[in-house]
Amino acid sequence: MSASKQASKRLQKEHVAFQKSPPPFVWARPNEANILEWHYILRGPPDTPYHGGEYWGVVTFPPDYPFAPPGIKMNTPSGRFAPSSAICTSMSNFHPGSWNPAWSVNTILVGLLSFMLGDEITTGSIRATDAERKTMAAASHAWNIAQPKFRTMFPDYAGPTMVDLPVMGEAPPPSASTD
Repeated sequence: MSASKQASKRLQKEHVAFQKSPPPFVWARPNEANILEWHYILRGPPDTPYHGGEYWGVVTFPPDYPFAPPGIKMNTPSGRFAPSSAICTSMSNFHPGSWNPAWSVNTILVGLLSFMLGDEITTGSIRATDAERKTMAAASHAWNIAQPKFRTMFPDYAGPTMVDLPVMGEAPPPSASTD
């Protein structure tokens, strides 16, 4: 399927905005051959069983985006989501009635990271202990770089050593006083 003119324009605009101001622990980019297929990396925040983990997945937008929600999958074994299985969230195609066209790639991925840190069981989620999740986090980068598609989509992150994403949760700079 190809993107409608409106979907293509919206996703191109979102890509520019995302590159300028990515959220903490998240990076994403569209597949150059298909603007409807976005690949993302989530990093496990400190004080979670996912800390030190690198989680790669795909958000697949419908041709009529932003008027319909995307499908969401996480490929990297995480102990939270079944690898390469559709994930049910309020922002996914499982719930078109709750979809808000104002939501963006940024909103979707921040929501997914937040959902990952919870324990709600839904379609696409699995149960694991914190110890199992920590073990998977430690193995995640090696798993990702063994995947040809990950290496193609994220060559800057596909080396033997994990590289920080642009925003790794640092505190924002203090704002200048206007007094």
